[in-house]
Amino acid sequence: MGYLLKDRVVQIDEFLEALEGVGRGRAAFDPEVVRQLPARSTRTDPLSRLTAREREVLAQMAEGHANAAIARRLYVSQSAIEKHINAIFDKLELSESVGYSRRVLAVLRYLDS
Repeated sequence: MGYLLKDRVVQIDEFLEALEGVGRGRAAFDPEVVRQLPARSTRTDPLSRLTAREREVLAQMAEGHANAAIARRLYVSQSAIEKHINAIFDKLELSESVGYSRRVLAVLRYLDS
């Protein structure tokens, strides 16, 4: 297994040595790739930014409930639900894009977590 960045391979003999090593079962990774791995693993789950109530609202959305139904089920006003949903969109960084439903994208992220 190996991953080398083509723009950083400048010494042919080093490249060939890495290639032969991979062929013998060793791993070969570019130091830049290795350096970035810890940064990627420390990224937090976007849903961790949501409050408990926002998670409840998102769970209700994932079950297919409309805002009015969610408000009835959680014993709050529909306006409160709309505020929670807008907070969910903001925290999940779902901007208003033409052609995409932020509600669907939020539910997909919920289901993916």
